[in-house]
Amino acid sequence: MSAFLQGDFGSAPTSFVSLFLALVLAYLFGQTFAWVYVLTHSGVSYSRSFVVSLIVLPVLVALVLLVMANNLVTAFGLIAVFAVIRFRNALRDTLDTCYVLSVIILGTGCGTQKFATAVVGAFALSGLFIFLWMTAAGTRHRFDMILNLRWMRTADELPGVMLLLERHSLKVHVANQHFGSGMEGADLSYRVLLRDPARAAELLSELAALPGVDRVSSVQSADESEI
Repeated sequence: MSAFLQGDFGSAPTSFVSLFLALVLAYLFGQTFAWVYVLTHSGVSYSRSFVVSLIVLPVLVALVLLVMANNLVTAFGLIAVFAVIRFRNALRDTLDTCYVLSVIILGTGCGTQKFATAVVGAFALSGLFIFLWMTAAGTRHRFDMILNLRWMRTADELPGVMLLLERHSLKVHVANQHFGSGMEGADLSYRVLLRDPARAAELLSELAALPGVDRVSSVQSADESEI
């Protein structure tokens, strides 16, 4: 037990202080860049698992470098093992890749007799994966529902619809406006973040009673994960 607490049995032992500091700093850097990615992402495709991978990968890289400890033989062996697994299995999810990397790195740590690093890394990675799962890290909730309505009046009278939506909502985004020719009306679509999601039915009833609205439909929106 005393030998375990003093560090690893490998040729280049790692102290617990440096191991803990490396893993914590790697997590903090990964979490920072994940937040920046979530805030700045504006593309069509958004993946929660990719955001989680941005948090986990720096920890994995720090752990694998601690296991290798400037040992080229260990480094080439690790690359060879991962290459074989990657060749035999087409991993489409970045989070699945993180799990595969985790078990490879921990196995390498045991094989190179860096037992303390492997044990601490196993607990750290398991705790990190569970923490990110429990907190639903990487999810985005930018609106509660999509409202679709048929507007039968002129476009000049649309501000009345926006006033009603803004009274019930924290944020309203015009997703689509399609105006027909002449008196054909318009098809409108709004993304709405409600002040009180429990009062969604009240908003729909007020919209249906608004002069100029022919029909109203809504689609509830879940948290964004894959779009």
